[in-house]
Amino acid sequence: MKTVMGDPDPKHVSTSFVERQNLSMRMGIRRFTRLTNAFSKKVENHAASVAFWFGYYNFCRVHQTLRVTPAMEAGLSDHVWSLNDLLRLMEQG
Repeated sequence: MKTVMGDPDPKHVSTSFVERQNLSMRMGIRRFTRLTNAFSKKVENHAASVAFWFGYYNFCRVHQTLRVTPAMEAGLSDHVWSLNDLLRLMEQG
């Protein structure tokens, strides 16, 4: 494990970003909603579900405000991934 430290600008530090991500996860991953039968009995299944959702969110889903995927905006990808692309990568890992 590698520790990453920095000196963030206090003007750009906000819990709003984390709260928005938490809301997106609760709305997008059924396992995080209350009173559902889509819960994970195994922690491995839960971890896989969260990993798949983050992959979809960052590489497959075009965000309205960005007009591209977050991965494209960050320079990590040059195209919108299909779900098949994401599944193929997850099968390799």
